[in-house]
Amino acid sequence: MALDRRMLLRAAVGGAVAGAYGMGWSSATHAGGRPPRRTIFVAGDSTAATYATADVPRAGWGQALPVFLRPEIAVVNAALSGASSKSFADLGRLDLILAAIRAGDLLLVSFGHNDEKTDDPARGTTPYGTFQEYLRLYLDGARARRAHPVLVTPVERRRFTADGVPYLSHGEYPDAMRALAESTRTPLIDLTALSFALWGSLGPDATKDYFLWLDAGESPNYPDGVADNTHFQAHGAIEVARLVAQHGCTIPGRDFVALHNPAIPDDSLTWPPTRPAES
Repeated sequence: MALDRRMLLRAAVGGAVAGAYGMGWSSATHAGGRPPRRTIFVAGDSTAATYATADVPRAGWGQALPVFLRPEIAVVNAALSGASSKSFADLGRLDLILAAIRAGDLLLVSFGHNDEKTDDPARGTTPYGTFQEYLRLYLDGARARRAHPVLVTPVERRRFTADGVPYLSHGEYPDAMRALAESTRTPLIDLTALSFALWGSLGPDATKDYFLWLDAGESPNYPDGVADNTHFQAHGAIEVARLVAQHGCTIPGRDFVALHNPAIPDDSLTWPPTRPAES
């Protein structure tokens, strides 16, 4: 039975790793082949995804989440770059998660960045229309399998005015997710608000150390440098994952020692040879 489940998970998420350590499901099992007590699945986009060695130091918050969990909790990060709530489901990624999820497992659902691309019929949704309709598929699917869904509003981008004042960039999508969480009595992690407050406290310059901002020659993977206001380097992914774990009251196995450690090193993350959700 455990072997069947491990094979299913590999097929389901295209080799998605169990957390930040690049381990397949078989590596997350306990001695004797017993499955871990609880598993956290992540359905999301590029801000949560797990990245490969060729992408270092780029990382997603789902890749960093295991840093703040006890070892007996497995994480299957199925977050896919470029995905919206619609395209993730339409590509069959949600169905594959639902085929693998068990009673008592947790499903973190975080979309919005690519739902906003309304000029793209494959991805765009309307906040109080198709966005909520697609999100309900995740909630209903998890609950039908006696798993526990949690909605996570999209992490905020690095956006500042010329005067250094942060501003919101996701329009009505976070509000639509908040309303859905309330109407369906689904736990919500308001990562939009939490990250917006963090970026505002840090300011325009300090946030560059969290987002994928690198000077030319600083990283062999980005020889010409990069200035990315959406995606994170390891430090930023770790701190966003900290927000998720701190405020996810229903997340099992939170490691409160790690959560109270303000200096989690970047090398706590491991990058697999290929992007697991895409391989």
